[in-house]
Amino acid sequence: MKVKIVVFIKAPKPGFVKTRLAVSMGNQEACRAYELLAHHFLNQLSACQNVELRFTPDNAVDAMTPFLKSSHWTMKPQGEGNLGERMARAMEQALDEADAVLIFGTDCPYVESCDVETAIEALLSSEVVIGPAADGGYWMIGFRNAEPKIFTNISWSTDQVLGQTYDTIKKLGLNCFQLRTLEDVDDLESWERAAAMLVR
Repeated sequence: MKVKIVVFIKAPKPGFVKTRLAVSMGNQEACRAYELLAHHFLNQLSACQNVELRFTPDNAVDAMTPFLKSSHWTMKPQGEGNLGERMARAMEQALDEADAVLIFGTDCPYVESCDVETAIEALLSSEVVIGPAADGGYWMIGFRNAEPKIFTNISWSTDQVLGQTYDTIKKLGLNCFQLRTLEDVDDLESWERAAAMLVR
């Protein structure tokens, strides 16, 4: 099964990334934290070949080049629309050229290569795979078939995302495999826990 890995990533600009964290740390330090988190996460995928970075804003090509961990990786702008519309577009385009797709963010530093392997294996028998985040969102979602409805009517950036997503999956009658629950880094407390692991 050919699997494409899509990573949603933002250009590391102060005031544009980790805005909740910036309330406590300031824009510059929050941006540095974001870069550290993103590089750490992408390093976990460095052995993967079919990886695409979906970046925003769309004119940030030069800023994103340092995040490419392999000459086999590609980049593409996220384009217009809300997060759900952008994720649906990435999902559909990935499935035009692969049998399955995994979509990640860069906020979870605890993802390991074994999590990617487990997700791919799960898609052999499940239509959807999801990695729940402790804050009520998810750190990864994967598909064998295009299911754009899963990204509609979602209260993005709230603790309702995971529950609303599960509700939609159930309504669509899809078989869903749940991975382990991990913590995203969004505030000072979660950053301090992650920094103890990352900054050594």
